[in-house]
This record gives sequence, structure tokens and C-alpha cells, in this order.
Amino acid sequence: MAVVANKRSVMTLYSGSTDPYSHRARIVLAEKGVTFDLYEIDVESQVDALVEINPYNTVPTLVDRDLVLYESEIIMEYLDERFPHPPLMPVYPVARARSRLMLHRVNRDWYVLMNKILQKNQDPAVLEETRKALRESIVSVSPMFKEMPYFLSEEFSLVDCAIAPMLWRLKAMQIMLPPEAKSVQEYAKRLFDREAFQVSLTDSERALGE
Repeated sequence: MAVVANKRSVMTLYSGSTDPYSHRARIVLAEKGVTFDLYEIDVESQVDALVEINPYNTVPTLVDRDLVLYESEIIMEYLDERFPHPPLMPVYPVARARSRLMLHRVNRDWYVLMNKILQKNQDPAVLEETRKALRESIVSVSPMFKEMPYFLSEEFSLVDCAIAPMLWRLKAMQIMLPPEAKSVQEYAKRLFDREAFQVSLTDSERALGE
């Protein structure tokens, strides 16, 4: 994946080709228009590929000169502060705290379930129950997507960057949203239609939505 932009950087992102947490970081980089070097890492087969710079050997890992960051939310907030335009977090402390709380809820309510679904060699009954739980959780909050174009906001934010990879993977997880979740489907289309989102996709991720 090549990112063409007018902001020069010496950044390097070590990323999984279908890893949703890496996808979050790539969306932020694309939204900011930052040029960076991308290295796709298969942590399962490339054992200790990152251990010299990241003790947990995980993706995403961001290297910015002498700074090494891991954990997607830390990387996302760093990029937002390092490249302040366009801003992806609110300016005021109360609003920022609410955004961080929403990110926490996305991780707890949706990503935990998604991670279970994406695990290999699962019991089919457990897998179907987890799919049902994720689908019902998304449907239960669908009214929240009706009032504003983005998640509880008029402006695209880091919360949207976190939600987009999960929604993009619904088809691959064999989860179909019912008609009562139309507002979520319309929200997802707005996210997917963004130029930065399309730029952020790896070839492997693009295939997930086909």
C-alpha cells in the first residue's frame, strides 16, 4: 500500500495485513495525509520480527525517529497530536474524556467479541453464539447513529477510526445486520466512502469487503 501525501515524515509502521488494530493506525495516517514506510508483518510466522523494538512483538508498532510506540490507541492519539490538522479529537477536556470513554466501550463491547470470532479452530456453536452477541450489540445502539453523520459527532473522529475496521469485517465474520440497523449500515457506507479509508486498505483487507 502506497500513501501519497504532502506531509513528509520518517515514520515507519509495522502492520498486520488484516489486523484490525493496525488498520486503525493506517486510517489515522491516511486521514492526516502523512507519508510513511509500511512494513507488513505476519506475527505468527515471523517469530520475534519486532522483539528488538517492541517487547510484546505486536502490531501495530510505530517508529518515529527515536520513538517507538505500540498499542493502537496510543499510536492514534500520538498521531493526532503530532499532526494536529485535521483534528480527530475534541479540543475541550470533557469532550475528549467522552471520546476516550467511547473508545473504551468500542474495545470492550465490540472488539472483544470480534477477536473471539476471528480466532481459529473454534467450536461452531460458540462461534455462532459470539456472532449473535456482536450482531445484537450493534443493533442495540443503532439509534445512536441516526442523529449525526459520525459517531455522536458532526465531525469524523478517532472513535470512527476505531469502529470502521470492525464494520468492514462484518461480512468476513458472516454477520449480516437486520433492517432495523439501517442507520448503522448508512454510517458504515459514509466511513467506507471516505478517501482516507480506501487508501488505508491493504490488498488483503480489500478482499474482506468483497
